[in-house]
Amino acid sequence: MSLDIPDQVRKKVIADGNESWLDELPGVVDSLAQEWSLVIGSSFQGGHAALAVEVTLADGTPAVLKIGVPGHDVGHEAMALRLANGEGSANLLAEDLGRQALLLERLGAPMYDVVADPASRHTLLCEVAVRLWRPIDPDVDLPTGAKLAEQYADRLPKLWEQAGRPCSPATVADALNCMDRRRVAHDDRSAVLVHGDIHEMNALQASDGSYKLIDPAGLRAEPACDLGTIVRCNPDLGDDLWARTEQLASRTGVDVTAIWEWGTIHRVVSGVYACSIGFQPFGDLLLAEADRLTA
Repeated sequence: MSLDIPDQVRKKVIADGNESWLDELPGVVDSLAQEWSLVIGSSFQGGHAALAVEVTLADGTPAVLKIGVPGHDVGHEAMALRLANGEGSANLLAEDLGRQALLLERLGAPMYDVVADPASRHTLLCEVAVRLWRPIDPDVDLPTGAKLAEQYADRLPKLWEQAGRPCSPATVADALNCMDRRRVAHDDRSAVLVHGDIHEMNALQASDGSYKLIDPAGLRAEPACDLGTIVRCNPDLGDDLWARTEQLASRTGVDVTAIWEWGTIHRVVSGVYACSIGFQPFGDLLLAEADRLTA
């Protein structure tokens, strides 16, 4: 079958030395189409960690077929989607983790394209996050917020050096201190299912006009982890980030300091990573704000 593989996916796979996956991919998609009775449509552009393709089910329902690239395990995403069960996230219709494949509800346009006002988007992102959060058993096989903070603390200094030290040492130290405090603060008894990367391009419009999240990282963490990504959003907006943090705290009852510290973590890690891959001006905007706040 003929399959349109986006350039971002192709470049990622080739850079990682997994060209054979590209050769096998059309056969994998064809076999999944036969097993799940799918009509294959166009590929979505923009991502690099997975191939996402428009498909139609046998009954005419539109859906999305997602296949993770080598090194991108969709297992945690599948677990998060099963737990959410369509509340605050796209519905998971089928899965084949052996082939890293998910069949998902097809949603509409991203919030970024529908809602012009960034402050209104922050409110809507908060609302969809609250719908997603739910208590989960500590035995559920998802990484914790403590583990994420630990991984970030290990990665950040190395990534900062590799990216050419794009922010001040004080900014890195501030983020590392926040990571240590959020790691220690983790409590399995109050942890909930969180998305892990809530922003305006990961929230798509559902048929009823509400929004649902896609691409969950899938974590057992404090809710502040998700609210911190909303604090990170729109680094060029020019608003008072502490006021934004307080508004999120008042809407959710989540501790304002925890939100602020996760916002610092996401801002610095995302900014340094964006600089390391040349994703600009986003990286520079995040780190300029981080340096200003640290100073």
